[in-house]
Amino acid sequence: MEHILDNPIYNSLQAAHHIFASGTENVKYYSGDIAPFAGLKDNSIEDFESLYENSAEESTFVVFTPVAYDIPNRWKLVHQIDMFQMVYEPKELPTENDLDFMNLDISHVEEMLALVKLTEPGPFRSRTIELGNYTGVFNEDKLVAMAGHRFNPTPYVEISAVCTHPNHLGKGYAFGLIREQIKRILEKSETPFLHVRNDNDGAVKLYKKLGFHIRTEMIAYVFQKIAV
Repeated sequence: MEHILDNPIYNSLQAAHHIFASGTENVKYYSGDIAPFAGLKDNSIEDFESLYENSAEESTFVVFTPVAYDIPNRWKLVHQIDMFQMVYEPKELPTENDLDFMNLDISHVEEMLALVKLTEPGPFRSRTIELGNYTGVFNEDKLVAMAGHRFNPTPYVEISAVCTHPNHLGKGYAFGLIREQIKRILEKSETPFLHVRNDNDGAVKLYKKLGFHIRTEMIAYVFQKIAV
């Protein structure tokens, strides 16, 4: 039986994030100003055809899969990202001093977009903050680190957009922000998980220190609709 996290995007969009979903019963995707992710129930040729027929011209999507497959001809493969999917095991928070952070809201989006552009932790758009629980660290009134929630395939919640300004690395900001995200997820009796590039050794080491383990390898395919 397929694990719910083998298809985290689809299982998020047909459950907790259904309010953000467009598409059909078997093919769902986030509103473009929230995220470029699509969830296909079976990752089949029929699913890709349905996505093509039910999306805007020149759309670009990202799908996650634990199994490699070929992108159908009506789509152009733009990029492939090899990742680990990591799940939090402990039931208690890692021991560490609390971090001085702020809850982020719509007034911080411009700074958040700038930090993401600089650090490239993954897609972040003007309404991504609506996915919830974004927290940040400020230095001299400037946002220098942040993290938040993304996919929510109940009972799992993904920690995402973890990034720190290059001038502020090594200060424990990522550890503290992820710890806060773990705390909030556990308080809802849900389980934290995340995705990380498999060549990002520093991040993988940090996540393991926090209590995450590698559940499986994942592939992110970035592909664009070919105009007919």
